[in-house]
Amino acid sequence: MRPVRLCAVSATLAAISLVAVSGCAEKADAGGEGAIKVTATDDSCEVSKKKFPAGHVQLAVENKGSKVNEVYILYPDGRIVTERENIGAGTKAKVTAEIKAGEYEIACKPGMKGHGIRQKVEATGGGKTAERDPKLDAAVAAYRDYTLQQAEQTLPKAKKFAEAVKAGDLDKAKKLYAPSRIGWERTEPVAESFGDIDPKVDLREDGLEDGQDPKKDWTGWHRLEKSLWKTEKITAADKKLADKLIKDLTDWKDRVGKAEITPTSMANGAKELLDEVATGKVTGEEERYSHTDLVDFKANVEGAQKSYSLLEPVAKKNDAALVKELDKQFSALNKLLDKYREDDGEDKDDYSFKSYDKVGKSERKELSDAVNALAEPLSKLAAAVAK
Repeated sequence: MRPVRLCAVSATLAAISLVAVSGCAEKADAGGEGAIKVTATDDSCEVSKKKFPAGHVQLAVENKGSKVNEVYILYPDGRIVTERENIGAGTKAKVTAEIKAGEYEIACKPGMKGHGIRQKVEATGGGKTAERDPKLDAAVAAYRDYTLQQAEQTLPKAKKFAEAVKAGDLDKAKKLYAPSRIGWERTEPVAESFGDIDPKVDLREDGLEDGQDPKKDWTGWHRLEKSLWKTEKITAADKKLADKLIKDLTDWKDRVGKAEITPTSMANGAKELLDEVATGKVTGEEERYSHTDLVDFKANVEGAQKSYSLLEPVAKKNDAALVKELDKQFSALNKLLDKYREDDGEDKDDYSFKSYDKVGKSERKELSDAVNALAEPLSKLAAAVAK
């Protein structure tokens, strides 16, 4: 789960150079004829249009505040249509989404916390969906199958992890922790789209809202990670949390096949996974106790590449140069990650990587640069498939 991330980074993180992915220095023109302009500040969220035609919609976001911001298009029940996080102060971003006719909310979240400042909007058009290439419908169907497959493969691994926790077997639980997260990390944007599951399963302690009690309100993998690696003690409360983790992951598995998925949400989700890498994995903040960040890193990249590969036939027809660049950058990043493997690489669902606390500053900078080089063209994928 992505944490709150301020663009006033420390000197150490500045050296890692996350700017291109995080949005802390994204200077792309967020204009465009017909775009809905969203102007975000520290205490407001102004939208240029409250009604617009259903179909392919582009938000032209500008953060005029002093805090990092994020912008969402939400269903009335709080589910996420699409999002763009880590929009730095004074920067702009484009977000392309496919939206059916109906009522929605556009939300800005200054500081990337809380309920957000929301504006009610309406997509008009009698419930029609945007016309699209049949190849994109096939891509959506294949991606839906992939997300369900990942959930179905994750649950047995998570159960083994939970059983080790409940048995008080510290060493076994540590060994099973990272593999239990791979399927989740590959498809996290879909899980996040439900709104309620991700905070239960993948929240870090620094992601708690003001007023929340870590002892009562913090659940999921990272709560158990802290017990396993920092305190190195499994308590009765941890055993109950292991049961809750399985309950919440079962809920995820049961719901993932019904998620709202469009070609643009697949493309935006791929970009979100790269943001995950930049704001949590490269920095070492995600797995701060276990230092298994590179396992998550690889899973995020695999998930992004899966979305891209399914969309690639249409993207290539619309923007061959973009596809050529994406192929190049995915290959370069995967080659770089493979340098840190500690297995034979044959079983992608059981790989292991070098402990991230053993990865030096210069190596982290190299990884960050490779992520940035991929993230920039990947941010253009949604627009390419929406042409």
